[in-house]
Amino acid sequence: MDRREFLKTAGAAGVASARPRVAGADQVAATARSDRDAWIAVMRQLADPVLTNLANGTLRARMPVEQAAGGDRRPVTHLEAIGRLLAGLAPWIDLPADDTGEGRLRAEYAALARRAIARAVDPASPDFLNFTRDRQPLVDAAFLALGVLRAPRALRDGLDAATKRHLVAALESTRPIVPGYNNWLLFSATVEAGLKNLGAGWDRLRVDYALRQHEQWYKGDGAYGDGPDFHWDYYNSFVIHPLLLAVVDACKDEATAWKELALPITRRAERYAAIQERFIAPDGSFPAIGRSLAYRCGAFHLLADVALRRSLPEGVSPAQVRGALTSVITRTIDAPGTFDRDGWLPIGLCGHQPGVGETYISTGSLYLCAVGLLPLGLPATDAFWSAPPQPWTSAKAWSGQAFPIDHAVG
Repeated sequence: MDRREFLKTAGAAGVASARPRVAGADQVAATARSDRDAWIAVMRQLADPVLTNLANGTLRARMPVEQAAGGDRRPVTHLEAIGRLLAGLAPWIDLPADDTGEGRLRAEYAALARRAIARAVDPASPDFLNFTRDRQPLVDAAFLALGVLRAPRALRDGLDAATKRHLVAALESTRPIVPGYNNWLLFSATVEAGLKNLGAGWDRLRVDYALRQHEQWYKGDGAYGDGPDFHWDYYNSFVIHPLLLAVVDACKDEATAWKELALPITRRAERYAAIQERFIAPDGSFPAIGRSLAYRCGAFHLLADVALRRSLPEGVSPAQVRGALTSVITRTIDAPGTFDRDGWLPIGLCGHQPGVGETYISTGSLYLCAVGLLPLGLPATDAFWSAPPQPWTSAKAWSGQAFPIDHAVG
């Protein structure tokens, strides 16, 4: 069975489970395995062109750059590709090595990721990436730092001394970039959290400012403003909640005020995850609202992150999230035209739709979709993967089943 067949079968499993059926233990186990295998196949399809070319020093030469009319993202798009890809790949390659086929595969990808990082941050490399020109490198240095935070064994501890020095220097070089008065404050904070994680000097003020300002921008019921104003888009999931969680994880023990913020930050993320689960329709579609729809299943970064943390809210089971996310992956990654003939992502939400790209969107930025696959960082024995398929909330609601009603929180 190829990847497309895997995805269609897995995506249908959650909806099918809304109907009464009898399934033996072997069938349930096979469905769970096929779900995980399908996700791994998608991750490999995303990772292979980016990691292989960067590890070989050919990313600039071979990665196409599709972008909206009026934009020139060529100076920044390559760092976007590796930073965003690793932010999603990291938890999977950080699982302990084992002698299974998947375990050997993870070890290969971990080694490839380390080689890619080495090329990206080495000033002598033909693929030494731009961390300083324009403002965008701050964003993707932060996603690269997020990947290292999410893979302390495979990336942070696995890097050789020279690469670690170069990585620290690259992250530090983004400091002159002034973040916008919005979610960008969290990119500065995440870079500093990454530097702390690497054992380098870090700026507490940038962390404190981002955390305190987002506390001021909290609007209620799990949602933050993107700056002072609220926006109906997916930036609470693309950036705000996941980076708040990552920063407090890395830094909360350094200040009493940060430790006190950790609990409300976590509770708000759980509430937003509950909302996201309800956004996923029975067919895997979701509202096409707001900016950056070309990030595809990356719109569910937060739901995937909360599942990875085993912190799903009450009434939302790991199995139903597995089914819901598999369905989203099916709709956004398996649509015809999602990959070009050389395996690169073109602009689009469901296939190739160039009009979806804003002027800041280009080929590299599309790889934020990898963060929708974060639960691969849970072992195959975890309930997320091993539990029998369950319908997600909308699948229950629109098949005439009982389903829990929703209530706002503070």
